[in-house]
Amino acid sequence: MSPSSSPLFWRDQRMPHVELRKISDARQVCYAPHSHVHWSLGAVTAGRSTFRYRDTTYQISAGDLVMMNPHWVHACNPIENQPWAYLMLYVDTAWLSNLRYQLGLLDAPDWQDIATAVLTQPALFAAYCDMASCLLDERLAIDDKQAVLTDYLSSLMQALAQAPPAALPEASSTLEQVAVYLRNNCTADISLESLCQQSGYSAGHLIRAFKQHYGLTPHAYLINQRIQMGQQALKQGQPIVEAALSAGFNDQPHFQRTFKRLVAATPNQYRYPLLNQ
Repeated sequence: MSPSSSPLFWRDQRMPHVELRKISDARQVCYAPHSHVHWSLGAVTAGRSTFRYRDTTYQISAGDLVMMNPHWVHACNPIENQPWAYLMLYVDTAWLSNLRYQLGLLDAPDWQDIATAVLTQPALFAAYCDMASCLLDERLAIDDKQAVLTDYLSSLMQALAQAPPAALPEASSTLEQVAVYLRNNCTADISLESLCQQSGYSAGHLIRAFKQHYGLTPHAYLINQRIQMGQQALKQGQPIVEAALSAGFNDQPHFQRTFKRLVAATPNQYRYPLLNQ
């Protein structure tokens, strides 16, 4: 993998609610369908690509902003080896919910999904790139970075609030209970039979209904949650083998292969961000 195609991660322990990823050449960067626990905001800085979000596929290009709600399955991948580049911001949902509440956009500081998936607004795109440059600037004080991030997300949230409301998909209470159970017990060896007993669904019905709503089978959803747990362990500085075992994987190679498939980066690349103050 060339240096330009290697992912660059920015994190700072003084701003644990945010993480930035930068890819200058994403032609060889491919993701399997996956989701995150946080809210994600991306900017296509060059070229174009395909953005799959739940059951919809978008063609996105330079100047577009893309948004992903927590636990919503998505994948961005290159188009026939055409060049493209992007920035991706990952934001803690509790922190963002509190910001939206303080702005008067929510009645309570609890997470609410955002209906917008793709946004083309040159001013907001330019401001995003400026904000990302600030986060990546080693010379800038942490308080200044925090101020720039907060100002940008405040402007974006207020702009999104002006959009006409859109219907958001809702899962049945039974499916939501299964998803919450998988998230809370992802390191355990959970059988399909036990999920069927819990939900009252047959195996075929459960798999079809769960995948239709969440975009992943229950097993794939479980593995996705394990990778997210592994990411948290790596952020905390755990060795890769310990992160693998704590996330419920039987061995390090399996963890590394799955991590690369879902995160499009190796655990080592993720554990040691190039810019981390």
